[in-house]
Amino acid sequence: MTDAAPGIVFTNVGRNRWYRSGALASQTAYVAIALVVITALVAVFANHFLTPNNLLNTSKNFSYIAIVALGSTLVIITGGIDLSVGSVMALTAVVTAILMKALSGTVLASVPFGVMGAAVVLGLGLAALVGFVNGVMIAVVRLSPFVVTLGTLSICRGITYVITQGRGQAPNGPGVDTFYALTDGRILGLPVPLVYLLALAVVMGVALRQTRWGRHVFVLGGNERAAKLTGVAVARVKVSVYMLCSMAAGLAGILVLGWLGSAPANLAVGYELKIIAASVIGGADLAGGIGGPAGAVIGAALIEVIRNGLALFGADTYWEQVFVGSIIILAVLVDRIRTRQPD
Repeated sequence: MTDAAPGIVFTNVGRNRWYRSGALASQTAYVAIALVVITALVAVFANHFLTPNNLLNTSKNFSYIAIVALGSTLVIITGGIDLSVGSVMALTAVVTAILMKALSGTVLASVPFGVMGAAVVLGLGLAALVGFVNGVMIAVVRLSPFVVTLGTLSICRGITYVITQGRGQAPNGPGVDTFYALTDGRILGLPVPLVYLLALAVVMGVALRQTRWGRHVFVLGGNERAAKLTGVAVARVKVSVYMLCSMAAGLAGILVLGWLGSAPANLAVGYELKIIAASVIGGADLAGGIGGPAGAVIGAALIEVIRNGLALFGADTYWEQVFVGSIIILAVLVDRIRTRQPD
């Protein structure tokens, strides 16, 4: 400070308190600490928590939520929200199962993995179409993200019931064994869904931090008007994140189809709240501009550890909703206190 009197040192200038610096500079760090503490407590007091079967099921359960939470986090970073993800999971899973059976009588049956590949691609294409419609209605028509995706939630769920008449759909036909291996198998001893999750999280992290598109996603969430004035293709970026979110939901739906061996019409009912909760608990700010893949994964893992712990303790699993809601409020409160500027 050149204007300061000699001998006077402003020790408070340019310094952050210990809980606002380094690894503790984000909400994600505090949630990660909470995850470690809660996991340790559950492991100590629940004898079956660390058994191979329980760890396998826990990692699968949280992977499905976390995969969709990655896409949801992208949407939240831009300042939006997607309530349709649970219904998109169900619709994609059901359509994929139906297509696998329907295409078994076509020329694709003679092509190695042709039926399975076509069914999966078309299923993900349908999910992408839902995301495209959401994005266009929000970015171009300028409707509220809440209203648009709430409507899409109802539409997709309704279509799912219409085409199935409420009956579950199981995958069948050529390549079905390969389908199960790719959705419910293991790679290097790890469940396939967990491997997909880790790979997608790395790709998302690189895309957000190292590409122009990723920078535009954050700029858009920070200040959409400023983003537009600086030449960011706002509509294109918004449409892309909604498409990616729906495709993540579609992929999770296909993975659940392989895990369960059937897709009930009520698949993933209420999952949208868990998915958004995982993103928010992990540090994504609903106001936009903040979020990342690590937070989505940690948030989903925390929710699943709580659910699994309650089940192992013999508690009423409905308490999960109470705990998750409390953690959301607590996480946001802690972050608000941590970032509060002194008077």
